[in-house]
Amino acid sequence: MIAPELAASRCALFVPGNREERFAKAIAAGADAVILDLEDAVVAGDKATARETVLAFFTKEVVRARSDQAVGLRVNNVHTRDGLADLAALVASQAKPDFVLVPKVESAVEARLFARHLDRANADIGVACLIESVRGLEAAAEIATAHPRVRTLVFGAADYSLDQRVRPSWEPLLAARSRLAQVAGAAHLGLIDSPFFELDNVAGLAEEAKRSQALGFTGKLAVHPRQVPAIQEAFAPSEAEVARAKRIIAALEAAGGNVCELDGEMVEGPVVAAARQVLARARQ
Repeated sequence: MIAPELAASRCALFVPGNREERFAKAIAAGADAVILDLEDAVVAGDKATARETVLAFFTKEVVRARSDQAVGLRVNNVHTRDGLADLAALVASQAKPDFVLVPKVESAVEARLFARHLDRANADIGVACLIESVRGLEAAAEIATAHPRVRTLVFGAADYSLDQRVRPSWEPLLAARSRLAQVAGAAHLGLIDSPFFELDNVAGLAEEAKRSQALGFTGKLAVHPRQVPAIQEAFAPSEAEVARAKRIIAALEAAGGNVCELDGEMVEGPVVAAARQVLARARQ
């Protein structure tokens, strides 16, 4: 059985790794993916206990909200003592998360370090690399192709904006998002956008998610269950888009696969491929 992929997720919901009572609730919240967090959501004094809790959770059969839901964990940075402890404990355990999100990745070497050690786990565990620094963005193309286990790039706007000395708003970070969209597209990887931290601003969340989707992102992180519906809706095609895509495919088939015209638009290779992408997103 192929493990569910973070790369195919419209929304990935964080839950603190030291709050075991929230794990089942997070999984039931409807997100395509859930991330048990050992990094930012856990204070230094609780990290060892959280590590044990999360790995024990993954040694059991994870009860998912649906069969294609991905459930993984975010470890600590590999340049920290906690990050090395996370990696060693994961490899030594029988835990089988669907993916591991590695934060603050700045080189292909860091991505390969995790991926190669996971090879010993004899499981189809994907690696997602969180790009949240200028150095990480500069090395993004090498990170994306560092190892076959690397299947997703994730943008961390909060830390990146601090590093680049800009406000964490859309316009100052547009160039960074655009660059990651190019890199992920070239490497055929999933691309997950940063969280939106204004929990009560649903309209702002929906607008940013739609902008991310239009730019080439395949999903977005959530930091609260109530953000999930707006994100998943933003990354799903509209009824009009689905209807248009179906008409394009029907026109192509009626023309025997040859170039044809629909509503004054030429229907050929890229147009057909885009229509098929829309239908694939609708099926998801």
